[in-house]
Amino acid sequence: MSVYLSRPSMRLKEEYLDFYQEWIQSGEDMVPWVIRRDPSDFGEMIHWLRSSERGINLKEGWVPDSTFWLVSEDHRILGAVNIRHELTEFLLNRGGHIGYGIRPSERRKGYAAELLRLSLIEAKKLGINKALVVCDEDNVASERTIISNGGIADEDFIEENGNILKRYWIVI
Repeated sequence: MSVYLSRPSMRLKEEYLDFYQEWIQSGEDMVPWVIRRDPSDFGEMIHWLRSSERGINLKEGWVPDSTFWLVSEDHRILGAVNIRHELTEFLLNRGGHIGYGIRPSERRKGYAAELLRLSLIEAKKLGINKALVVCDEDNVASERTIISNGGIADEDFIEENGNILKRYWIVI
C-alpha cells in the first residue's frame, strides 16, 4: 500500500480522531508529542499546528515545528511526525529535529522507515541539511529505522532519571 505525508486538515478529521483514540486506548506514550493535544476542538487544533509551523504564539524557548500525518491510500492515518525547524540545547540533547510515531496497530509493517524517509524530504525543504533523530536506548525498532535511513551515531545523552537517549545524525 502506498502512503504519503499530509499536513493536518479538516478533511481528515474522522481519520485523525480514530488514530487519536487508538493511542489513548493503547495506554502507550503518545509520540510525537503533538498528538497528545486534545482534538475535541479539531479546528482549533489545526489552527494551533499551523501557527506553530509559522512560529506564532510559541512558548518561550520553543522553535517553529511542522507536523505531518502519514496517510494510506485509503485515507487511514498510520502515523505522525513533528519536524523542529531548528535545535535548542534541549532538542540537541533530547528531541532532535524529527520525532515520529506509528499507531500501535500498524507497527512492524515498514511504515516507520517510510515515515522517516518522507520526513527527511520535508526537513530538507525547510533548509535542514543534517537532521538529528533520537530514540530511547531500549527502542531497538526505532534505532534500526534511524540507521536504515542513514543515521550515524553520535554521543548518547543520559537523562536525569538514567534513561539513555541514542542520538543519530542523518545527512540529507
